[in-house]
Amino acid sequence: MPLAYQALPTEIARHYQQGGADANGHPPERALSDGQGVPCRHCMDIVPAGQEFLILSHRPFPEAQPYAEQGPIFLCAEACKRGATTVLPAFLQSPEYILRGYSADNRIVYGSGAVVDTSKIPAAAETLLAREDIAYLHVRSASNNCYHLRIERQA
Repeated sequence: MPLAYQALPTEIARHYQQGGADANGHPPERALSDGQGVPCRHCMDIVPAGQEFLILSHRPFPEAQPYAEQGPIFLCAEACKRGATTVLPAFLQSPEYILRGYSADNRIVYGSGAVVDTSKIPAAAETLLAREDIAYLHVRSASNNCYHLRIERQA
């Protein structure tokens, strides 16, 4: 099954990059990257050393509801090109991540979440997306539950 690894939509990234309020109603914080462990959720690259980045709270769901997790993410401070790929993005540099399925109405599909070795994400994603009750997946940090990206069936 072909997979589509989806970065944060450009209109959302630009909102934050232009100082728009985050999920908590605050402007994003700014920091300088050391080039290590600062994955931009829009370009799907590591923010280079010395480059400014944003730290903010994001809710990757269309509306607030009990299953709509929110948490910290990083973005390049300046406009960057949206990443799009059909292969596992290189910015996923940790040894493992949480892979979790969501229904078409944006609810967690119970029993679909697991900590998965990074190299096994594509195979696990194919298995989960073969299920009719799963509309899309989130890749989240296994240690902090931070949102990284969304995986969908490629159209």
